[in-house]
Amino acid sequence: MKPQIPSSSSSGSRIKRNSPESTNTRAWQIYGRRQLARAHTPPVPDRLDWTPWAGIGPGAEVLGDLTGRRVLDIGSGAGHHAVHLAQAHGAHVTGIELSPTQHERAVCAHADVDGVEFVHADVTEYLAGAEPFDAAYAIGTLAFIDPHRSLPALRDGLRPGAPLILSLLHTDLHGRGPSTQVAPREQMILLRDDPPLPTQMWVLAPQLWENLLTEYGFRVEAVDLFPHPDESASVVQQLIRARRLPDRPARVSSRPRSTRAPAAHAAVGVGAILLGEQGILLGRHRRGTLELPGGSVEAGESFEDAVIRELAEETGLVAHAEDVGLLGTLVDHVEDVLRVTVGALVHAWQGQPATQPDESVGDWAWYPLDQLPHGLFVCSAQILTAWRPDLPIDHPPAHFTRFASGPVATPGNGPI
Repeated sequence: MKPQIPSSSSSGSRIKRNSPESTNTRAWQIYGRRQLARAHTPPVPDRLDWTPWAGIGPGAEVLGDLTGRRVLDIGSGAGHHAVHLAQAHGAHVTGIELSPTQHERAVCAHADVDGVEFVHADVTEYLAGAEPFDAAYAIGTLAFIDPHRSLPALRDGLRPGAPLILSLLHTDLHGRGPSTQVAPREQMILLRDDPPLPTQMWVLAPQLWENLLTEYGFRVEAVDLFPHPDESASVVQQLIRARRLPDRPARVSSRPRSTRAPAAHAAVGVGAILLGEQGILLGRHRRGTLELPGGSVEAGESFEDAVIRELAEETGLVAHAEDVGLLGTLVDHVEDVLRVTVGALVHAWQGQPATQPDESVGDWAWYPLDQLPHGLFVCSAQILTAWRPDLPIDHPPAHFTRFASGPVATPGNGPI
């Protein structure tokens, strides 16, 4: 069975020679040339489908009322989607296309359609000089562009409040799911009996897309996953509905802190829960207590970075920021010192835990949740019960405040 790759191409910022995007540009030029040779023009659909499978998921309604609106079709390919929106929904659509052969297909078939303009250009370069659009969408195509280059341009090229709808590959027919790192990987375009065309695609997990969109000025409103209608096929498409946030107001000023060092009165640390097939990871401190990986947060460090660093220093395990989910903050006192501990759940890591030289915690081992040992370090005990209130662990009380985006649900904030 052939991979369900949409028959349109990407549009990106200025592309470097021998970059992943240059590979994609060549592939879509060849694809368009083959389709031109066959004189193949896809019919204008009666309905806008976000997946390669007709009738699956929502239609154009996710873009809102398009009557008289300026809409950007990113990687418009043969132009049939743009024509549908103009004719059926009254939109004024600009189809932006980087591949000259794909652009030629659209112009040859639909140049005389009212309400549609086809532009052969880089989307980022085009948007830099264009009037902001009322809506934008990409059916499969944004996965062929480095998101660190496309998303800033789209933010600047859309008016505040404008929807951005993205259809993207989630799991391919080889069963490979999305990546948790912003990096491309090879995917093949197959067309009938022609030789396959290698491309480089950013097949990213929904949470990673949401993080990127948030970073560049969008709010993600919904993410839907649509599996192949044939249950024997593993391919899954994801549909992301985002909206361009309003421009930030002018910043107000603030005064600098005093250069005089404050009196020592607080300690801030992190603790990491790693749940493997054999249980959770605990190490033995020189003082005899059993502890989660963790330690103090260093100056200038985020909580996620502190978790990653402490995990590497104490156990030798390697994790990445996208693998770390923060649970919330635990606050208590030790004599006159305020202690703030941030618990984290590490979803993925590399390596095997081992005692590290010059570290105070070692002898790392996995403990089943129903066979937890006595003698847990207080901070570790508090983190574990914040994560799983049902665990039978005694410890001094602490006030727990769950982060709104924490990876697990808890009964609520308050002492534990």
